[in-house]
Amino acid sequence: MKITEHYAQTEPSREAVDAMHGPVLLEFGTAWCGHCRAAQPRIAEALADRSGISHLKIEDGPGRPLGRSFRVKLWPTLILLQNGQELGRVVRPEHKHAIDQALGEAGKA
Repeated sequence: MKITEHYAQTEPSREAVDAMHGPVLLEFGTAWCGHCRAAQPRIAEALADRSGISHLKIEDGPGRPLGRSFRVKLWPTLILLQNGQELGRVVRPEHKHAIDQALGEAGKA
């Protein structure tokens, strides 16, 4: 799977995210965040063999309603949803294993 490269500055509504079907990985962060930049190779590696996951990179910050609705406090925060239900979460992953653990079997062929 090819990961999304840039953080979207316009975020979808919580209702739109909850209505998405199938596994969706939300990645909250910013382009200037050192932790976010450092995690990109690990995220790409974890998603490489998972073709069935939609990946949304959402630029987060104070006053951003989507991140607040998920109680995001640190970046990057990765949240796996399946049909609007949270299945997994990892904050500031330091190893690919942490991301794999949060994703479980989602998106594997």
